[in-house]
Amino acid sequence: MTYIVFIINKLIAQEVSLMKDHSFNAPAYQKRLHIAWQHFIKNEDYDYSFMNADILHSWERSRAAKVDPFGIVNKILTPDELNLKINNNMKLIEVAHPYMERLYSFIKETNSYILLSDKAGYILDYLGDNEIVIGGQLMTRLVPGACRQETVAGTNAIGTALYLRKPIQLWGNEHYCEKHQLYTCSCAPIFDSSSNIIGAINITVLKEHAHPHTLGMVLSASDSIAKEIELTSAMQSIERISAQRNTIIENMPSGLFLLTKSCRISQVNKYALKLLGLSYEQVIGKNLFDYIGIDDNISYDSNCAFLEKERYNEEASVSLLHVAMPPKKFRLSVHFIKANTGDITGTLLRFNETELIHKLVKNVGGYSAHYSFDSIIGNSEPVKQMIQASKKAAENDSNVLILGESGTGKELIAQSIHNASASVNGPFIAINCASIPNSLVESELFGYEKGAFTGADKNGRPGKFEMAHGGTIFLDEIGDMPLDIQAALLRVIQTKEVVRIGGKYPKSVDIRIIAATNQDLLQSIENKTFRSDLYYRLNVFTINTPSLADRGAGDIRILADHFVRVHNRDKGPNIRISPDVYPLLQSYAWPGNVRQLENVIERAINLVEKDGLITVNQLPEDIRRASAKIPLHKGQRHSSLLEPIPASVPDVLNVKENEKKLIVSALEKTGGNMTKTAKIIDMNLRTLYRKLDKYQIRPSDYRK
Repeated sequence: MTYIVFIINKLIAQEVSLMKDHSFNAPAYQKRLHIAWQHFIKNEDYDYSFMNADILHSWERSRAAKVDPFGIVNKILTPDELNLKINNNMKLIEVAHPYMERLYSFIKETNSYILLSDKAGYILDYLGDNEIVIGGQLMTRLVPGACRQETVAGTNAIGTALYLRKPIQLWGNEHYCEKHQLYTCSCAPIFDSSSNIIGAINITVLKEHAHPHTLGMVLSASDSIAKEIELTSAMQSIERISAQRNTIIENMPSGLFLLTKSCRISQVNKYALKLLGLSYEQVIGKNLFDYIGIDDNISYDSNCAFLEKERYNEEASVSLLHVAMPPKKFRLSVHFIKANTGDITGTLLRFNETELIHKLVKNVGGYSAHYSFDSIIGNSEPVKQMIQASKKAAENDSNVLILGESGTGKELIAQSIHNASASVNGPFIAINCASIPNSLVESELFGYEKGAFTGADKNGRPGKFEMAHGGTIFLDEIGDMPLDIQAALLRVIQTKEVVRIGGKYPKSVDIRIIAATNQDLLQSIENKTFRSDLYYRLNVFTINTPSLADRGAGDIRILADHFVRVHNRDKGPNIRISPDVYPLLQSYAWPGNVRQLENVIERAINLVEKDGLITVNQLPEDIRRASAKIPLHKGQRHSSLLEPIPASVPDVLNVKENEKKLIVSALEKTGGNMTKTAKIIDMNLRTLYRKLDKYQIRPSDYRK
């Protein structure tokens, strides 16, 4: 406040020096101005050239707004409106009022009146001598809530200063309204940091008591108020950002250290202190490397070298100095904090537990199992036996081998076992061994270190076995795994350790292995395409998934109804299967098993008529042809159900013939495109090629 007084006194001296010869308040000038005003309000010609241009233009604006020069302000806010104005401008009032009090201490008992308005010219606050305050409120309605805009109150210090966006002093008859001409008013707008007007401060005195230096006083006060508001806003912004930063830092699932350029700790979160067994008082302001060593090299220079470049999630060994305990593995990240100039002002060092990374794989990476034994649909005896065997497998952590044809739900069983096992809280990672190119299988399964090969991620990457740590890895189509990878997989099963490509040291993994195949692995062993030792390692617990044909007519009907409920949500709840359809579904061989049945039902729903009834005509042709062996109901004819069937088609198609026809039909539709064919029949590409070789089908015969 002492500084403000100094500035005010200095500005007063400048104003007095500059305006000591000012004649605005001289009787002769005021008399001449009054004569000019009388002509002006009558819209008469007169020589106004002696007037200040800003004042004359303001008179013109007042006349254009039809302000009554003999009236008083009649636009005053209601109490509720005034309360709202005050609440919206509380920051301005709280900052300005102490300056108003300071100003009043200089001009007290001089018949002076200090007013504060908002940016629209409405009076918010006031201080002054009782005599002038009461007179002003009676004569000119200078009360809180009164509007001082030029269009309402004519030429006046507050309204004109806000319009011109600059300080102004109005002497007596320079006012447009007659009742205001008793006063001299000095006003200065208050600006924010973006040069927007947020209010105005005004001093009103009786014109016979006016002093030129009053304008300097309000200008100084306006400037000081603006600077304090800007400073207060900046401090509040800093406090808000700091609070947000602290909240973010404390709620991060990582240990965080903010370091100065000299590696001293400027901020640390509780999680970091907990990870390293340190206290806040112990480390704040201290050099981080007085307490820890990275990569077992605890010399100061070497540790600082670790911070010389940005890093992301690199595994490192961290030692606690002066504590007799082995180093602990962490994932460390280094991020530079830069100023607007690009200069590095500090460093963020982030610690992650390696165990936490593995837990995040499940939640963030989406590697989780969604199905349980309750998800298995069917009441047949083979299904009951499969579920019983699977539940037994879930009770221990032995390796499981699931055997069954394509489309019988092998992954459904694998997920159910995982969700019923002790590993339920860990990730479930499924990988199709037949869909990964041979050149990438090893890196996908076992991962690689940085720089292990051309095109590798610069930071290295964990493999699926590492990501499955604490959970289950499901190796689907394991019969298609290359022989050299089979040897590496056997080593993982035996040692429970993984060595990345390019890595030197093994990493322990705690995983449950479930494998599945639709191949005859014993035949593959005989053909030298599958290792016998791997087979016996995997075949600790064998589960057979029955084909849909083996499950019987009851399960086919239950599954068909289930798939109608699943897939008809967008079509409405009234879709149903005609009784005539069930015999066709139950007599069909289903080479694609449950997956094929689901696709057939989904297709039928998309073709259903407005009555919502799935009929025989919505079924694929190969299923309709199988009806030749369906026993007829009394009085029923095949022609009422089906289109004519060519005589050349055999009565019943066996499974192999159906599968061959299915592949040929898909090839015809796709013009021999193998990728699209595999997608249509829901078969992986490697298996499709094997089937083509088995049935001696050439895709080139179908290419257009």
